[in-house]
Amino acid sequence: MADDDTNLSRRNLLRAGGATLTGAAFAMAAPASAAQNPPGGPAVPADTGAVQGGKIVFPNWRGPGDRTPPPPPAPMPPEKRVGFCVVGLGRLSLEEILPALAQCKRARLTALMSGSPDKARLVAEQYGIAPEAVYGYGDWDRLRQNPAVQAVYVVTPNALHRDHVLAAAGAGKAVLCEKPMAASSAQAREMIAACEKANVRLMIAYRCQYEPYNREVTRLSRSGTLGKPRLIQAFNGQTTGLPEQWRLKKALAGGGALPDIGLYCLNGTRALLGEEPVSVQAQIISPPEDPKFGEVEESVAFTLRFPSGVIAQCLTSYGVHESRRLTVHTAGADIDLENAFAYEGQRLIVSHKDGKQESRDNRVLAQKNQFALEIDHFARCLQENRRPRTPGEEGLQDHVLMEAIYEAARSGAIVAVGPPPGAAEGLDVTRGPELDEAG
Repeated sequence: MADDDTNLSRRNLLRAGGATLTGAAFAMAAPASAAQNPPGGPAVPADTGAVQGGKIVFPNWRGPGDRTPPPPPAPMPPEKRVGFCVVGLGRLSLEEILPALAQCKRARLTALMSGSPDKARLVAEQYGIAPEAVYGYGDWDRLRQNPAVQAVYVVTPNALHRDHVLAAAGAGKAVLCEKPMAASSAQAREMIAACEKANVRLMIAYRCQYEPYNREVTRLSRSGTLGKPRLIQAFNGQTTGLPEQWRLKKALAGGGALPDIGLYCLNGTRALLGEEPVSVQAQIISPPEDPKFGEVEESVAFTLRFPSGVIAQCLTSYGVHESRRLTVHTAGADIDLENAFAYEGQRLIVSHKDGKQESRDNRVLAQKNQFALEIDHFARCLQENRRPRTPGEEGLQDHVLMEAIYEAARSGAIVAVGPPPGAAEGLDVTRGPELDEAG
């Protein structure tokens, strides 16, 4: 017979998929499962899908030897998403945050604020932002009048966070603020108080607490299935050039490697355990011959001791080859996360005894944009009137601890620390509830 007599065209296959071929497609595509017969509805065509519960659902077409594919994205309609104004159009905003907003399901970019009018106009054209939704740093009163903006994302140098957060709160806008929260604990307290007075939500952008691999390390560590954590090693280092950059100016940065990249080690160990350290020890080294480090430190080594007995050894530097790693040591395993604090490229290796042998399991998770995850988390908190996982209190506690680290390095003594005054007992005393990202 001719091919036309024996083969259905793709169009006819799709038409037939909703009728006579549906059962055959299911039989060939995958074994019977809950994914093929979702609760509350009949089986759906294997390749065309079906609408159930406001989402498009496909059955798992892969065999048992392959990973189950994730569901298709289910973004909210644009008009129902939380509108964000990005404040500050520097490298991080242009390279990471604005592209991430295009991947968000609950948030969208609706305005820009910058001190550079030419750059702001160009970026607005690139992202389809109307000229009247482009603001200068003195335009907070005008921003207040824009109902399409419900929140701002502050992405300016550390010492400017305080003024921009206070201005945003005064304009009645919720605030997502980059880490470190400010340049000091005093500034962080002002920011929390201003947002509370204005009755607006404040969240600090600790992206790693929303990144899947970091969350998996936390889950494994807290579950106890591999034994309780005893020792933690955290390292975050890179080389730093361009002496004129703001990160090397104490007035703008508040410090050097510690608040910029060492903060990931500090916050990462706190978030992993859910505990607050009881003491810190520290050393700071800066090469005297390098003028870049005339105002801020190059390298910091600090040790945290936790109530459970866990000791965390943390290292950070502006003077070493780029590397970012988090390792948890338990009686039963080593949990090693490579590129732990990077924007992408995480690799999780779990080493453990397997019978009489030693096994090294490479755990592969779906890569997701951690900036989009944190932005969508904050958007959902605003939509559901819930406290963020990383509120202002989380950022404040890190500033208190960083100041203790500087004091420990200066004095050479062990400095006692602890949870915030009046904090409830238990874990995660500075954090809000964790929300399911898929929700």
